[in-house]
Amino acid sequence: MGKLKTGVLISGRGSNLQALIDACSQPEFPAEISLVISNKADAYGLVHASDAGIPTVTINHQDFASREAFDRAVDEALRDADIEFLCLAGFMRILSDEFVQIWQDRLINIHPSLLPAFKGLDTHRRAIDAGVRIAGCTVHFVRPALDDGPIIMQAAVPVLADDTPDTLAERIITQEHLCYPQALRMIAEGRVTVAGDKALITDTDSIGDFANQALISP
Repeated sequence: MGKLKTGVLISGRGSNLQALIDACSQPEFPAEISLVISNKADAYGLVHASDAGIPTVTINHQDFASREAFDRAVDEALRDADIEFLCLAGFMRILSDEFVQIWQDRLINIHPSLLPAFKGLDTHRRAIDAGVRIAGCTVHFVRPALDDGPIIMQAAVPVLADDTPDTLAERIITQEHLCYPQALRMIAEGRVTVAGDKALITDTDSIGDFANQALISP
């Protein structure tokens, strides 16, 4: 069985992309990144991909009359590269319902909160302002609704009394860089199935401890 041919969509610095690249560089890892697409030509994540010898494509969303037209161009590039699975890594575009449905259960995202709490932007400041004691990140299958879909993996970190959005973000992104490759590994190994609104995982004992408290979907 060959490695899962994976595409990654980015818009910025690509730190989660780099974590995926590092994981996929290991000979035993069951997935490979075959294409990186950015909607911004100056996204630093493109440098990470090029340094790793991964093909890149820039598709500027401003060149298209509609969100749907842009998404169709992205889909075409993915199909041309025979991509089987897709990861969003700091991709700052809301995908059309049509695109999400085409890639149903083959499209995942990582979000810097413990979903369903704090969907959308500015998650770290909102968590601090809400006075929560635990924050974290979530890897989930993408659905048309914003930051919605079956949860694959979550990692939690404490929110400290003197935290700022930046210090909390730094603690959370460390866990993102662990969780995202592990979620992709489990999917590529066939250990994740979707049943309704839930992602079901087999052999959870091999997942490991990613944070002070790891939360794995049933």
